[in-house]
Amino acid sequence: MRVGAQATAVIIAGSAVATMLFFGSLKDSNAQSTARYLPQYTADGQLLLPKNFHEWVYVGSPLTPNALNGGQANFPEFHNVYIEPGSYAIYKKTGEFPEGTILFKELQLALPQENADGSRTEASGRGYFPGKWNGADVTVKDSKRFAETNGWGYFNFNHHEPKASMAKVKSKDECAYCHIANAKKDEVWTQFYPLLDNKDAR
Repeated sequence: MRVGAQATAVIIAGSAVATMLFFGSLKDSNAQSTARYLPQYTADGQLLLPKNFHEWVYVGSPLTPNALNGGQANFPEFHNVYIEPGSYAIYKKTGEFPEGTILFKELQLALPQENADGSRTEASGRGYFPGKWNGADVTVKDSKRFAETNGWGYFNFNHHEPKASMAKVKSKDECAYCHIANAKKDEVWTQFYPLLDNKDAR
Protein backbone atom coordinates (compact mmCIF):
# COMPACT_ATOMS: atom_id res chain seq x y z
CA MET A 1 0.00 0.00 0.00
CA ARG A 2 2.81 2.38 0.86
CA VAL A 3 4.48 1.77 -2.54
CA GLY A 4 1.16 2.34 -4.28
CA ALA A 5 0.60 5.59 -2.41
CA GLN A 6 4.07 6.79 -3.29
CA ALA A 7 3.49 5.94 -6.94
CA THR A 8 0.21 7.83 -6.91
CA ALA A 9 1.90 10.84 -5.32
CA VAL A 10 4.60 10.77 -7.99
CA ILE A 11 1.96 10.68 -10.75
CA ILE A 12 0.01 13.56 -9.20
CA ALA A 13 3.16 15.61 -8.72
CA GLY A 14 4.25 14.86 -12.27
CA SER A 15 0.88 15.94 -13.61
CA ALA A 16 1.07 19.17 -11.63
CA VAL A 17 4.51 19.94 -13.05
CA ALA A 18 3.31 19.17 -16.58
CA THR A 19 0.31 21.45 -16.10
CA MET A 20 2.50 24.28 -14.83
CA LEU A 21 4.85 23.86 -17.79
CA PHE A 22 1.91 23.80 -20.21
CA PHE A 23 0.32 26.99 -18.90
CA GLY A 24 3.74 28.58 -18.59
CA SER A 25 4.39 27.89 -22.25
CA LEU A 26 1.02 29.40 -23.15
CA LYS A 27 1.88 32.50 -21.17
CA ASP A 28 5.24 32.77 -22.93
CA SER A 29 3.53 32.23 -26.28
CA ASN A 30 1.00 34.97 -25.59
CA ALA A 31 3.76 37.31 -24.51
CA GLN A 32 5.64 36.63 -27.73
CA SER A 33 2.55 37.07 -29.87
CA THR A 34 1.95 40.58 -28.53
CA ALA A 35 5.59 41.71 -28.43
CA ARG A 36 5.77 45.11 -30.11
CA TYR A 37 7.69 46.14 -33.18
CA LEU A 38 8.56 49.78 -32.56
CA PRO A 39 9.59 52.37 -35.16
CA GLN A 40 13.27 52.58 -36.03
CA TYR A 41 14.97 55.78 -37.15
CA THR A 42 18.25 56.80 -38.73
CA ALA A 43 20.56 59.28 -36.99
CA ASP A 44 19.00 62.15 -38.97
CA GLY A 45 15.44 61.16 -38.04
CA GLN A 46 14.34 59.23 -41.11
CA LEU A 47 11.99 56.30 -40.50
CA LEU A 48 13.22 52.92 -41.66
CA LEU A 49 10.76 50.87 -43.71
CA PRO A 50 9.01 48.58 -41.19
CA LYS A 51 9.75 44.89 -41.55
CA ASN A 52 7.31 42.01 -42.11
CA PHE A 53 4.28 44.32 -42.31
CA HIS A 54 2.38 41.71 -44.36
CA GLU A 55 2.26 39.65 -41.15
CA TRP A 56 0.59 42.49 -39.22
CA VAL A 57 -3.14 42.88 -38.48
CA TYR A 58 -5.04 43.84 -41.63
CA VAL A 59 -7.76 46.46 -41.04
CA GLY A 60 -9.10 47.47 -44.45
CA SER A 61 -8.64 48.65 -48.07
CA PRO A 62 -10.35 51.92 -49.05
CA LEU A 63 -10.44 52.64 -52.80
CA THR A 64 -11.13 55.84 -54.77
CA PRO A 65 -10.58 54.95 -58.45
CA ASN A 66 -9.62 57.54 -61.05
CA ALA A 67 -12.71 56.87 -63.16
CA LEU A 68 -15.01 57.92 -60.31
CA ASN A 69 -13.03 61.09 -59.60
CA GLY A 70 -12.78 62.93 -62.89
CA GLY A 71 -9.84 60.81 -64.00
CA GLN A 72 -7.55 62.32 -61.36
CA ALA A 73 -8.15 60.77 -57.94
CA ASN A 74 -5.74 61.93 -55.26
CA PHE A 75 -5.38 58.32 -54.12
CA PRO A 76 -6.37 55.99 -57.00
CA GLU A 77 -4.98 52.81 -55.47
CA PHE A 78 -6.31 50.27 -53.00
CA HIS A 79 -5.00 51.34 -49.59
CA ASN A 80 -4.24 48.07 -47.80
CA VAL A 81 -3.85 49.13 -44.18
CA TYR A 82 -2.11 47.11 -41.46
CA ILE A 83 -1.54 47.86 -37.78
CA GLU A 84 1.43 46.56 -35.82
CA PRO A 85 0.14 43.56 -33.78
CA GLY A 86 1.51 44.57 -30.37
CA SER A 87 -0.06 48.01 -30.67
CA TYR A 88 -3.33 46.46 -31.79
CA ALA A 89 -3.35 44.19 -28.73
CA ILE A 90 -3.11 47.27 -26.51
CA TYR A 91 -5.76 49.09 -28.55
CA LYS A 92 -8.16 46.18 -28.13
CA LYS A 93 -7.87 46.47 -24.35
CA THR A 94 -7.81 50.24 -23.95
CA GLY A 95 -9.52 51.67 -27.02
CA GLU A 96 -6.54 54.02 -27.42
CA PHE A 97 -3.59 53.88 -29.80
CA PRO A 98 -0.44 53.59 -27.67
CA GLU A 99 2.74 55.55 -28.23
CA GLY A 100 4.80 53.86 -30.93
CA THR A 101 1.78 52.61 -32.90
CA ILE A 102 2.60 52.01 -36.56
CA LEU A 103 -0.04 51.98 -39.29
CA PHE A 104 1.27 50.73 -42.63
CA LYS A 105 -0.63 51.62 -45.80
CA GLU A 106 0.53 49.61 -48.80
CA LEU A 107 -0.68 51.06 -52.09
CA GLN A 108 -1.95 48.64 -54.74
CA LEU A 109 -3.07 49.64 -58.22
CA ALA A 110 -6.40 48.46 -59.60
CA LEU A 111 -6.28 46.25 -62.68
CA PRO A 112 -6.85 48.16 -65.96
CA GLN A 113 -10.42 49.26 -66.54
CA GLU A 114 -12.75 47.78 -69.13
CA ASN A 115 -15.73 50.07 -68.46
CA ALA A 116 -16.25 53.82 -68.22
CA ASP A 117 -16.55 53.70 -64.42
CA GLY A 118 -13.14 52.07 -64.10
CA SER A 119 -14.50 48.61 -63.39
CA ARG A 120 -13.76 45.38 -65.20
CA THR A 121 -15.30 41.92 -65.35
CA GLU A 122 -13.67 38.89 -63.78
CA ALA A 123 -14.95 35.42 -62.90
CA SER A 124 -16.58 36.70 -59.71
CA GLY A 125 -18.40 39.53 -61.50
CA ARG A 126 -17.92 43.20 -62.37
CA GLY A 127 -15.92 45.35 -60.00
CA TYR A 128 -12.49 46.69 -59.05
CA PHE A 129 -9.66 44.22 -58.65
CA PRO A 130 -6.20 44.69 -57.10
CA GLY A 131 -3.13 44.62 -59.33
CA LYS A 132 0.49 45.61 -58.79
CA TRP A 133 1.85 47.14 -55.59
CA ASN A 134 2.64 50.81 -55.88
CA GLY A 135 4.63 52.00 -52.84
CA ALA A 136 3.55 52.72 -49.27
CA ASP A 137 2.74 55.35 -46.67
CA VAL A 138 3.38 54.88 -42.95
CA THR A 139 1.99 56.66 -39.91
CA VAL A 140 3.66 56.57 -36.47
CA LYS A 141 2.32 57.81 -33.14
CA ASP A 142 4.87 59.69 -31.05
CA SER A 143 3.44 62.64 -29.13
CA LYS A 144 6.82 64.21 -28.41
CA ARG A 145 8.58 63.65 -31.72
CA PHE A 146 5.57 64.76 -33.78
CA ALA A 147 4.00 67.33 -31.48
CA GLU A 148 3.49 69.79 -34.36
CA THR A 149 1.22 67.32 -36.18
CA ASN A 150 -0.95 66.28 -33.22
CA GLY A 151 1.30 63.42 -32.18
CA TRP A 152 1.47 61.50 -35.46
CA GLY A 153 4.23 61.42 -38.06
CA TYR A 154 3.50 60.74 -41.73
CA PHE A 155 6.00 59.13 -44.09
CA ASN A 156 5.98 58.27 -47.80
CA PHE A 157 8.06 55.32 -48.99
CA ASN A 158 7.42 56.10 -52.69
CA HIS A 159 4.24 55.97 -54.70
CA HIS A 160 5.81 53.38 -56.98
CA GLU A 161 7.89 50.25 -56.59
CA PRO A 162 10.33 49.49 -55.17
CA LYS A 163 9.52 51.01 -51.80
CA ALA A 164 12.13 53.30 -50.33
CA SER A 165 14.24 51.89 -47.50
CA MET A 166 13.77 55.04 -45.41
CA ALA A 167 11.68 58.21 -45.47
CA LYS A 168 11.59 61.72 -44.04
CA VAL A 169 8.58 62.93 -42.07
CA LYS A 170 6.05 64.94 -44.06
CA SER A 171 5.11 68.51 -43.18
CA LYS A 172 1.73 69.28 -41.68
CA ASP A 173 0.31 70.66 -44.92
CA GLU A 174 1.14 67.47 -46.83
CA CYS A 175 -0.70 64.82 -44.81
CA ALA A 176 -1.50 65.67 -41.21
CA TYR A 177 -3.92 68.51 -41.94
CA CYS A 178 -6.36 66.16 -43.67
CA HIS A 179 -6.19 63.57 -40.88
CA ILE A 180 -6.70 66.28 -38.26
CA ALA A 181 -9.74 67.66 -40.08
CA ASN A 182 -11.44 64.44 -41.16
CA ALA A 183 -10.23 61.28 -39.40
CA LYS A 184 -12.66 59.99 -36.80
CA LYS A 185 -10.39 59.08 -33.91
CA ASP A 186 -6.92 60.27 -32.92
CA GLU A 187 -6.03 61.20 -36.53
CA VAL A 188 -6.86 57.65 -37.70
CA TRP A 189 -9.58 56.89 -40.27
CA THR A 190 -11.30 54.43 -37.97
CA GLN A 191 -14.61 55.15 -39.73
CA PHE A 192 -13.32 53.05 -42.63
CA TYR A 193 -11.96 50.19 -40.50
CA PRO A 194 -14.62 48.22 -38.56
CA LEU A 195 -11.90 46.30 -36.74
CA LEU A 196 -10.77 49.56 -35.12
CA ASP A 197 -14.12 51.34 -34.97
CA ASN A 198 -16.39 48.59 -33.64
CA LYS A 199 -15.82 47.43 -30.07
CA ASP A 200 -17.58 44.12 -30.80
CA ALA A 201 -15.21 43.48 -33.73
CA ARG A 202 -12.20 44.08 -31.46
